[in-house]
Amino acid sequence: MTYRIVLTGLCAAALAACSNSDPDLDHLLSSQASTTTQQANRAVSEQLPFQDLTDFEQANKGLIARPDALEVISERGELLWRMADYAFLDGEAADTVNPSLWRQAQLNAIHGLFEVSPGIYQLRGFDISNMTLIEGEHGWIVVDPLTAKESAKVAIDFAMQHLPQKPISAIIFTHSHIDHFGGVLGLNDYLADDIPIVAPHGFLEEATSENIIAGTAMSRRATYMYGRGLERNASGHVGSGLGKGAAFGTFGVLEPNTLISETGSQHTIDGVPFVFQYTPESEAPAEMTFYLPEHKAFCGAELVSRTMHNLYTLRGTKVRDARKWSAYINEAKELFADANIYFGSHHWPIWGQQQIQTFLTQQRDTYKYIHDQTVRHLNNGLVSDEIAETIQLPESLANTFSSRGYYGSLKHNSRAVYQAYMGWYDGNPAHLDPLPASQTASRYVALAGGADTLLQQTQTAFDQGDYRWAAELLNHLVFAEPDNQTARNLLADSYEQLGFQAESGPWRDVYLSAAKELRDGKANNGIDIRQMKDVLMQSPVSNFFDSMSVRLKAEEVDDDQAAMAIHISDKNEQYFLWIENSVLHHRPLRANDEFAARLTISHELFVDMLLGNAGLKDTLFSDALSVDGSLLELVGFFSLFEQPDANFNIVTP
Repeated sequence: MTYRIVLTGLCAAALAACSNSDPDLDHLLSSQASTTTQQANRAVSEQLPFQDLTDFEQANKGLIARPDALEVISERGELLWRMADYAFLDGEAADTVNPSLWRQAQLNAIHGLFEVSPGIYQLRGFDISNMTLIEGEHGWIVVDPLTAKESAKVAIDFAMQHLPQKPISAIIFTHSHIDHFGGVLGLNDYLADDIPIVAPHGFLEEATSENIIAGTAMSRRATYMYGRGLERNASGHVGSGLGKGAAFGTFGVLEPNTLISETGSQHTIDGVPFVFQYTPESEAPAEMTFYLPEHKAFCGAELVSRTMHNLYTLRGTKVRDARKWSAYINEAKELFADANIYFGSHHWPIWGQQQIQTFLTQQRDTYKYIHDQTVRHLNNGLVSDEIAETIQLPESLANTFSSRGYYGSLKHNSRAVYQAYMGWYDGNPAHLDPLPASQTASRYVALAGGADTLLQQTQTAFDQGDYRWAAELLNHLVFAEPDNQTARNLLADSYEQLGFQAESGPWRDVYLSAAKELRDGKANNGIDIRQMKDVLMQSPVSNFFDSMSVRLKAEEVDDDQAAMAIHISDKNEQYFLWIENSVLHHRPLRANDEFAARLTISHELFVDMLLGNAGLKDTLFSDALSVDGSLLELVGFFSLFEQPDANFNIVTP
């Protein structure tokens, strides 16, 4: 039986799918691991306990059924994701993949419907995250309904073929990242009336706001972090470390009616007792875990995972507090010490009280070690790059697969801790006001004796397997001479070998995406935030004025720019917008405010305008829009706001 998920859009910046593109066969033939890379990967094989198959046993335990095939295609028929694309992961690790990452990718490819214990079931591999079903007295309690409506519907339909067909009696969102709520509308066929929708305090605000202000830049960088343009093969994308690719299509959200704001909160949901732990500002700004006393089962959400997670994500987010995160894990370890089952929002469960306690201890200490040792080194005068080069996990954690850097990494997480305390400045005055790369590049090339000499030096470094130094030098040359294809190709080769050695899925995807763009040029494969419209419709209107303020073309503003009023007709909300000192301000409209024009507009059309789905000039005669006052001033006002370039350069000036 083949399950097709038809997509109607792309994903949010929070996550990005890896899409198939037409393979360049000549390039695939040349994508080989160098001798240095092969030696580095063999060293990993000798370091870690690959003979321990416990994770594979746990990942397969309780399998009820798996679909014969699982495909994700776009509305236009474009293939975006399918489990069969990862068939190459069968067998021993390829020379072009870090064997530790290969192992994690194999584990994340184990998919289907699983029984965690009687009354608790998981759908794994239908998306990047897990959907959990808990059997209540009258129906199913759904935890984290995947990323997209289409993937969630296929998952729940598949589950109902193999489990008792009952209505959905409650929904639980463990945290505010889209891969844990975006598919909720795919459950509509099974929803009972007036069900509890449970989420951590602050969920809706965080779920709808993350991508509004910096979403364009985060989306572009997410295409690198998740390898959106890479082929799925041993020379390309093998997985994110957190899961496989994600099935992104139509996104939605439902407003919670039960909010958890205190640890220890007890609720009975469809006859099932829950004990909640409130863990804000850990892996997500709004997050919670829960415990099922009758099952002795702990849902760790994404507070803990079968990988080192990100204190900072390469796509760009605010730095997460490692010390607070570690403390929450310790709290869960003590509160739910009698748990015999652990399951999470990603990866596979753990059974056994002692095994769970050991896992929680290792997760707790991984984040606290990174925090404590980074701060120790910075207090001794080391700067971010020096700490990242120095810090190593102790053997007890380094040889633990769940503490390995498959998604986060030790190096960039230590930099995150440094940034949290010390910021971007490392104390060296030479770095206080440095020249930008576009200005220094040509000077470095000249200092090296010209492009030809620099190329010779970098070729030597590359031949010696010194890929980081080769990339450092070649980056200057490419920024000085962006059309120098010889330099671009050698830089791409250097990035490729670094990608082949990377244990972190995102690091691998970043390196290989950069290599692909250097060789082939940019592809228009960005993630369009406009496809989040149904989610953003739940965001407070004021959030969109904040997004307008960071799109103001300040250099085009006149000192006497007129103020405007906006009336959101179907929400009966009125706002006053004015520009002062080339800064946009907003607040609720007051009776004595003076403005050149008032725009009355429906909420949906207003969101469409700000997302670029509709233009002001194109909608002036719509029944959902009217203008009182100077139409010319209104059009002039809105012309001051730009639509940013969603496909900006990264590896070239």
